[in-house]
Amino acid sequence: MVPDLSRSPAVVLVVEDEMMLRMRAVDMVEDAGYTPLEALDTDEAVAILESRSDIALMCTDIQLPGSMDGLGLARTVHKRWPAIKIILVSGHLNPSSIDLPPCSRFFGKSLQAWQIIAELRSMIGHA
Repeated sequence: MVPDLSRSPAVVLVVEDEMMLRMRAVDMVEDAGYTPLEALDTDEAVAILESRSDIALMCTDIQLPGSMDGLGLARTVHKRWPAIKIILVSGHLNPSSIDLPPCSRFFGKSLQAWQIIAELRSMIGHA
């Protein structure tokens, strides 16, 4: 049987400056059955978004280096690429729902892998 390559896994952009946390997030994306991309800061994330049209979801930390923080990045993504779903995470901040772009989700850090995997699948479907 020939595999169906016409339906490739959804692409998820992980934006995290701490290497261990980024590696863990990438593992979760792969465990959910999606293709991860990585960015170390908000400026790199925007450059990746500008160069690709296949990103279904962005998962970003709120406290990041770059010309804006993760909330600013989320607002920019929602405005420029409204079809991209957004998950924001932070171990220090707890933004109010009014600060979040529409249709985005927030999680405090020290979350379990199953929580993110379930949310990824809920937001963009099963791989």
